[in-house]
Formats: sequence, C-alpha cells, structure tokens
Amino acid sequence: MPVCVMGEGAGPDGQGTASLTVIPISHISTSSNHAHHSVKGTVVLKGRLVSSPSHNFILKAVLQDDTDSNTSPQDGSINVVLLGTLAKDFSQAVNQGDVVVASGFGVGKSPTALKDKLHPCNLLLSGERAFVHVCQAPPADRTSQQDVKRKRPLLPAEVPKYTYTKLDNLKPGEVVNVYGVVVFFKQPFKSRGSDFCSSLKITDQSQQKISCTIFCGKLESHPQIFQIGNIIRMHRVKVHLYNDTLTLLNTFGFSALTFDGAVGAGVEPRTASKSFHFTEEDRRAVEELRLWAASQVLLPADATLTLSAVQPKMYFDLTCQLLAKATVDTTCTLLRVWDGTRCPHALLKLTVEPNIVEGPTFSEEREKLIASVLVYDNHVQFAQQIKPGDFLRIYNLRAIPGLVKMPGLSSSQSEVNHLSFHLHGGTAYGRGIRLLPGDSPDVQELRRVMEAFQGYDEVSHPDLNDSVLWPPLSPERGASVACSTERTCDHLVEPLTLSKVKRSVPGGVHHVRVQLRSYEPRRLHQALKLYCSKCTSMQDVPDDEHLDSIFSKAAADCGPLQPCSPPTWTLSGKVYIPRELSRRPPVRTLNVHMSAQLLSEGRIKELIFLTGSTLQEACHLAAGYHNVVPMRSSGGHLALLDPPAPFLFRGRKRFYRCKQCSETSVREPTTDGVIDEKNIGEALGVQLLKFVLLMKFQLQDASDTLDVFLWRDAESFFNVSAVDAAAYQEAQDSIRQTLDSLCPPGDSSGRRPWLDVCLTEYRPTEEDTQTFYQICHTSTFKPSCTRTPPS
Repeated sequence: MPVCVMGEGAGPDGQGTASLTVIPISHISTSSNHAHHSVKGTVVLKGRLVSSPSHNFILKAVLQDDTDSNTSPQDGSINVVLLGTLAKDFSQAVNQGDVVVASGFGVGKSPTALKDKLHPCNLLLSGERAFVHVCQAPPADRTSQQDVKRKRPLLPAEVPKYTYTKLDNLKPGEVVNVYGVVVFFKQPFKSRGSDFCSSLKITDQSQQKISCTIFCGKLESHPQIFQIGNIIRMHRVKVHLYNDTLTLLNTFGFSALTFDGAVGAGVEPRTASKSFHFTEEDRRAVEELRLWAASQVLLPADATLTLSAVQPKMYFDLTCQLLAKATVDTTCTLLRVWDGTRCPHALLKLTVEPNIVEGPTFSEEREKLIASVLVYDNHVQFAQQIKPGDFLRIYNLRAIPGLVKMPGLSSSQSEVNHLSFHLHGGTAYGRGIRLLPGDSPDVQELRRVMEAFQGYDEVSHPDLNDSVLWPPLSPERGASVACSTERTCDHLVEPLTLSKVKRSVPGGVHHVRVQLRSYEPRRLHQALKLYCSKCTSMQDVPDDEHLDSIFSKAAADCGPLQPCSPPTWTLSGKVYIPRELSRRPPVRTLNVHMSAQLLSEGRIKELIFLTGSTLQEACHLAAGYHNVVPMRSSGGHLALLDPPAPFLFRGRKRFYRCKQCSETSVREPTTDGVIDEKNIGEALGVQLLKFVLLMKFQLQDASDTLDVFLWRDAESFFNVSAVDAAAYQEAQDSIRQTLDSLCPPGDSSGRRPWLDVCLTEYRPTEEDTQTFYQICHTSTFKPSCTRTPPS
C-alpha cells in the first residue's frame, strides 16, 4: 500500500523515508534531482477523488511547509497531484490537517501558479516508487467526515464553525481568520504580474495594527472597502514576517466580507462570493467592533466633502453620480459628475468633441452644477469601465484653480480662476475610484440630497439606474416626452380585461387597454440580444472585455501570411493608425489586406481585412473606413476570428455570426455597386445574427396584472431599430424616453398613460402547458392631449 498511516502523534518518518533527505518545499525546482529527497508538510487542502480514463483516479492536494516562518506563501505551499491507486488510498486515509511525508515524486511546472499564488512547481506522485507516510492529527485538531457521520448526520442547515484570531495573537506561518476595523486602504491597482493588488491596514480591540496585502486576478474578488472605519472579515490569510513586521497575505481559498462601520447601520455583508456563511455570532462581532471603534480616537477625520464645501487646492473624497464621460487620450479621461449640491466657486467647463462624449448634454444653467474631473494614468482603465448613471466615490481628489491646457480639450481664457478637479496617477494616500452599489447608505443619502435640491426636476436615468435624480437634461436630448400606444393590426376583436384574457382559450389574439406597471431589464443594454433566424437561437451581446481578450489572443498568434492567400485577395502591406482616428501619435502599424478586384478598381477604402489589431484599433479604423473585417492567421491563411467576436465593423455598428450555422470561407464578394453586411456575410459563409430587443412588461388594469414579452415587434413598438440601439446613444435615449413616459419611475398609476395593446397568446411547443403572451402590432406615438381611462 503506497500510503502508510502512522499512529496518532507519531512522527511521519517511517519505513521508506529513513534514507531520504527531507528538504523544504521552497527548495523544490525542476532543475534539481529529487530522487533521494522527501517533502514534509501539512495537508491544508484535499480535493475530491476524480475518475480519470487514463489514470483510473486523480486527486489534488496542497501541502504547506510550517518549518520555515520566513518562507512566503508562494514558496511555502505546493500543489500535489496523485494518480491511480495512490490517489484512491490517499483519499481514504488522509484528512485535512494531517502531516505527511511524500517521496518518489516527480516535479513539473504548476499551470495554476499565477492563479492560486502557490509554488511555481507541483509534485506528481504515481507508480510504485511514490510513497506517502501519514501522521494523522489528534482528534482535538481535526474532525474527519467519517467521524462526523458516525456521531450524527450532517444537516443541510449546518454551517462550518470558524475560529477568529485576535490581531495581537498572530504567529508567523499561521493561516488564520480575522476581524478588523479598516484604518487605511488603497483601491486595487494593477501589479507587475497579471493580478490586481490592494492593501489595507486593520486593527481590533487588541489595539494592534496589521497591514494586509491582497492579490486577486479579478477586481470584484478584492474586499469592497468604501471608507476608513469599514469592518472587514477575512478567511484564510497567512501571517508573514517581513522586516520584523507581521503582515497578512491572502492564500488559497481566501474570502472577505466587508460592512459599514457606522453604529446602528444595517449588517449587510458586501462580497463578490456567490456563497458565504454569516451567523448570529458574526453579527455580534461586527456590532462589537463598531461600538469599540466609535469609542476610540483611532480613525482619521473623514475626508469626504460635498461640492458645496470644497475650497481651492484641497484634497478630498467625493461621493457623486457620473453624468457623462469622454476619453481625452490614452492617459486621461474626463468625468462629468454632480452630488446634488452647488459649488460656491465657479466650475471650469472643459469642452470636448461631441462625438466622443458618452452621456447626455446639458443646458448652460445646469452646467454650473456639474464638476469636471480629469482622471489620469493608472485610473483611466477603471474610468473606461464605468457608465453614466453609476454612483462613485473618488478618493484623494484635488481641487485646482486655473486654466487647464490639454490635447483634445479647450477652455476660455477668462476662466483662469475657475475650479477643476484632478485625480492624479498612482495610489498614494488611497487615491482611486470605487463604484458604489445602489443600495449602499452613502448612495441613499446622496439620492436624498438630490431629491431635496430646489428648483430642479426629477429625471430618471436614461440607461443604467432606476429613478436616479439628475440635473434636468436639455430639451434636445433626454427630456421627458409624453407617449402612448396604438394598435396597427386589423383584428376584429372586442377589448378584454386582463382577467378575461387569462381565462381565454390559448392561441388567440386579444385587444386590451392597460397601463405599464413595470418592465425589465432595467438596464437597457441587457435588453439587446443576437438572434439567428436559421436555428432560432438567441444569445447575449458580448461585452468589450471578452472581445478584447479574443482580439489580443489573435494578435499574439498572428504569424506570417502567404503572399496571395486566398488567390482572390492580395497582401497590400501595412498602414499606420491614423492620428485623427486614434487621437494619439501613430505608434504602431497594422497588417491590412484588400480585395484584388477592388484594389484594381481603385476602391481600396471599400473593404479592409485587418490582422494583428486590438479591439480598440479595429474600432478606430472602422470610424474612418466603410467596412473593416478583423481576421487572424490560420496556417498561413486568413480566417475569421473565433465567435463571439464580430466579423464586420461598419462605423460604430458591429455585426456578428452564428457559430452553429456559419460555414466560413474567404471569397471575393459580389458588389453590384454596393458593399453591405449581407453580401460580405455571404462571401464569408456567415449566417448573420440579427440584433433584437427582448423585454418583459407587466401590464395592469382594474381587474388583474399580466406578464408579457416584447421582442418580435419591439422595433416598431419603439420606432427604433435594434442595430441602431446597439450603436448610437441617440437611439438608446429615445427608447428610454418612451419607457419613462409609459412607466414614470416612482409615480403612482394615476400618471401612467392608458395603452391600447394587441396581444398574441401562445405555447412554445405542443408539450408545454404554460401559456405566454407577446405584444404585437402595437406602436408608440406622441398624443396631442392626455387620454383618460374608460369609466
């Protein structure tokens, strides 16, 4: 038996390991010969036994070296992969917390080292030479599943019992769970590797202050800390001794919950984890830390100010709502924000080109309420991800009086004493931006202030948030427009109440007179879908983050192309990204391939095949050329990018293909004087996906409510095409205006217009017993007067 179990408390130095040298885990490498070495460590994680066709069984575990307190978590913990009979025996005999000695192992590079932050190598144990000697932990230190099951059944409602260590009881090398009050923090920033890094300092009733460093690949996995004084709970952090100072580092299985630090506030955990355990004891721990922190003079003064309290040259934190934004260049982004107050100083108005502004425009009077925030350097990436309507907290913002001169920006010389706000690069003093959830106490207070602002209307957010109070939009864009609906069908049926519709025979057509009670999704971009008319599949529109990874991978894999591949296309060399398109110097070139026929006709700008580009570069080129087809190199030939990447860019519009129904190839298109997405798609063997709008409405009348879908006739309902809604802000604003008129946010049903609607009743398949309803043959219009409900 390759797994040998020693008695409880016995040393794991039994037969087979006496002649071997035990080496620290940190000394393991692929370049050394470990035939006469063994490794000793504690099993801190034991995975499940998995059946494998090639090895019968496979199991993964993590060993931690506790003998060297100066070893970092990355070097002191290593993945162990066991195969075959050894994996099965290990699963039965070894428990988490046991000390083991492994010998006869092979060493390879760990494919998960960047993700799990463990040793860059892993141990592979298989075959007759591999042995594992086990010293099982005494019952006081472990509880195996077998012991638990013999004592009593494990109920689904039971949760693990966690032990929390006070900060003055930390010992180097330990993996612990802790609670603390945040006394300093930095927002996550990009590390030198592939991860984001955040740092914070916490304290507790022991008065000990401990620094913590968190490395996670995703921003949402970092603790959601909004301000000093927040409470944090961290599981599975390792105590590390560095320069004679104890610090905490996240390790495998790390998780964190954060809470508002105000006494009397709700105890709702903030976390990105899909599941977590939070008991009444945890609630008491949070409340105790709040009361203790409130009685101590340990927290610095709150740096958060409103615009009404800002003075020139101050550094402060600002809680605000993003109204609009614009990319100035690769190192600077302009944010337009407000917080429901009026700054006593004149605010500098920075003018940018209208075509690069994301968000609505405002009248001159309303501009006096809006602050211009210039975001620089490492904060630009985050600024590009946020959307108008989001609530933000900007940390260590600086108020600067005077004229701002930057490429792409213009301002009046008479505004030399006006205030602008700058978020400089770096992370010193916690500098950064944090997106606030809509249900946070800070956002609720901000909305209360906005509601109380005198002389300004209530206008709901046009894209992302429900019932957000903005400075009123200019009449030409975003103003409230009265709307109603009318039926466009010729069905000769009498109007019914919703209660009668529900009792009707399935398969009919009905006319109803109703009000729109609610709709979803509230975020308009989620209503856009891609539909294949051939296989009738429907999918979400891919986000730019996913597309950027596809483009980057294709650019990295882009190899040399044959001179004419395929024969109807010719390699026409490289071109610079035009300065006027990219708004920066042309620092790199891209491979461009053009149709031989179009090239001979002198129409080289009609159609461009592009390889080696990023998503941003493809979008820039599409702004200046009619049709851009992103490609990759496949065996020296041109091929389309993998779905869900778009196969064609036309200005701001993107076109996608159905992976299941497309049989791609690269052929000369038939132009007939016009090149559009249809004949380009046919030449490429592409089944074109159609943009559609899919929404769910809840209708109501005096008798009942009814859930209905809107998608087949959504374009005629809104009088806006889905492809335009995917590309143009104006189309999105039109849809939002219509929805706000039909269902005013926060209003009672009395102000909602009565709608004449045609409904079809159907069941998706013959086997389905549930009946669904769909809006059809109905369009919105702007009435000259308000209609009243029937008596």
